Amino acid sequence: MKIGITGGIGSGKSYVCSQLKLMGIDVYDCDEAAKRLLRTSYSLKKQMCSLIGNETYDENGILNKKVVADFLLASEENAGKIDAIVHPVVAQDYKASGCQWMECAIIFESGFNMLVDKVVCVVAPEELRVSRVMKRDGISREQVLQWMSKQFPQDSVLKMSDYEIINDGTVGIDTQLKKILLKIKNNQ
Repeated sequence: MKIGITGGIGSGKSYVCSQLKLMGIDVYDCDEAAKRLLRTSYSLKKQMCSLIGNETYDENGILNKKVVADFLLASEENAGKIDAIVHPVVAQDYKASGCQWMECAIIFESGFNMLVDKVVCVVAPEELRVSRVMKRDGISREQVLQWMSKQFPQDSVLKMSDYEIINDGTVGIDTQLKKILLKIKNNQ
């Protein structure tokens, strides 16, 4: 059975995935895969430069994250164009990876939910999510809220998911994971 793990920015899905790894479960990280593929795939680099411009990569072939982020956040249309280039390559890479588990922040927005059988949604209160991202990335509250606005609302994602993990610091993650793993094992 293939399982997707999702949750909005700052929800703690990467932490949950690190706990799964400690339990011996490999998790394919879609964000890391996209970054790797944007660095290594000539075809992807060429398509990104055609879309955004030659400033997408510096003279050493390093992705200019600010240029890409500015383009991405400028409009929904721009975001859709980047997604149309990157998502199919990441989906193919996931299929080839052999991993049963996938971490994907935008699993429903990207259609990657179609690549898995069940989805686990990691949730946390919005203020906690905002403070986590501000601290982690060193960005302003406004920037975090702008990124959050690009994702489906947490309650909508939760409704589309099969399982929930609450990551607010009051409920043990390991306990919740063990319950979900048991349900998955029993096909519930």
